[in-house]
Amino acid sequence: MTAKRPTAEQIAEAADRAGLSLDMSDIDDFTQMVGDTVEGYYSALDRMPDNVPEVLYPRTPGVRPPADEDPLEAWYVKSRIEGARRGKLKGRTVAVKDNICVAGVPMMNGASTLEGYVPNIDATVVTRTLDAGATILGKANCEYFCFSGGSHTNAVANTRNPYNHAHTTGGSSSGCAALVAAGEVDLAIGSDQGGSVREPSSFCGIVGLKPTHGLVPYTGAFPIEMTLDHLGPMTRTVADNALFLEVLAGVDGLDPRQTAPQGTLKPDRYTKALGQGVEGLRIGVVKEGFGHDESEDDVDEAVRAASKAFKKLGAEVGKVSIPMHRDGMSVWVPIAVEGTYAQVMTGNAMGNNWRGLYVTGMMAAHSEWRARADMFSEILKLGVLCAEYMSDAYRGRYYAKAQNVSRRLRAAYDSALAEYDLLLMPTTPVKAPPLPPEQPTREEAMSPGFVPIVNTAPFDCTGHPALNVPCGMNDGLPIGMMLIGRHWDEATLYRAADAFEQAEDWKKR
Repeated sequence: MTAKRPTAEQIAEAADRAGLSLDMSDIDDFTQMVGDTVEGYYSALDRMPDNVPEVLYPRTPGVRPPADEDPLEAWYVKSRIEGARRGKLKGRTVAVKDNICVAGVPMMNGASTLEGYVPNIDATVVTRTLDAGATILGKANCEYFCFSGGSHTNAVANTRNPYNHAHTTGGSSSGCAALVAAGEVDLAIGSDQGGSVREPSSFCGIVGLKPTHGLVPYTGAFPIEMTLDHLGPMTRTVADNALFLEVLAGVDGLDPRQTAPQGTLKPDRYTKALGQGVEGLRIGVVKEGFGHDESEDDVDEAVRAASKAFKKLGAEVGKVSIPMHRDGMSVWVPIAVEGTYAQVMTGNAMGNNWRGLYVTGMMAAHSEWRARADMFSEILKLGVLCAEYMSDAYRGRYYAKAQNVSRRLRAAYDSALAEYDLLLMPTTPVKAPPLPPEQPTREEAMSPGFVPIVNTAPFDCTGHPALNVPCGMNDGLPIGMMLIGRHWDEATLYRAADAFEQAEDWKKR
């Protein structure tokens, strides 16, 4: 694609869209002037090579596995990329969520409108994973533009829970959770904007971290909303999670989300927190995280039992009330709905007004989405229509107010974290629900809606680190508890989670 001089008709249409009243003389003048600008500057930029990171490791092209090799419908494509000869992750296998760029390997982001796109770059987290010696085995299925907490909106597959194939894995990091839980890979990289690492980790009985916002660079991943975007590790054990975060964390100089004060983004040796026990830690059990209208009693009971286990292990455990936690979804929804529409749709995935790496090939592949919008999942259509209506009727007022109020929400959690080292609540108020039927109604297609993310989504707004830790089973399905820490204090999350995981009473969960 190259920039071309506009026609008078194109300038007239541009004037209409911009609300400008131009007569034919004006249109002729501006047609010439815009054409000169395009020819003088845009054409020169066309001749310059793009400035993107070098791809360092050879790989095989991605191939969709046959059904008998993928019973959970968790893989988008299988590939093989051998990392460095040595490193922290040597001998470990990894799945990469399919909203993250892997050069030369197809990327669909769960969306039929993006099918056929092949990135020309590796995301920063992919390069770091390979530099650490891991072997990437392919791309894991995710939900349609990652806009779902189920595992049935992907355009080509319904990912199935390893514990019960008739139930959801949760989303949107659906394939990642299934593959890690089933033992097909050791580690996975997921993304989390409303709970998309933690919710499927809870439903599938694995460890999943949403790190502090900005700790792990999002560079080279298809976004949802810049202030909500997080990438994080998904693993079977706390130790593996801590080790993987050591590899993924840190500034790359290309991600505008990494805006923290100088020095605070320096990766920690998170594995040093392992084996330290919880003696002296103060853990606050958040009242408002339990007893939602949709909460299942066995989930609340298992998480309360887990909190008592921490007390037996030597932690100081108390109850804390954060009333504003129940308002978290009213803060998150306008940001997620209107922000996603502005960035992913009208902003053509990347948006603008920030410095860093723009994935221009992704933008080109995504740019024709309006011609294919009828292919969207039902829940994405709901989001698009809600955002279009609210943005037009209220000119961004509610998005702006939600961002303002999110600072108060953050302060409410920070106030509790001044008294306690960690907060504790159920990750999801329910266990993994059944997948919808093959020919669902619109309501069934949108299931499970916002129910599973009422506890997870608020922390995407506030940026606090939050970790899912498996804490029980019932009816053959896992139950997860969520530990929440102070910004940049992932080490304390791992310290507590490791002590719980190693406790004898919980090894048979």
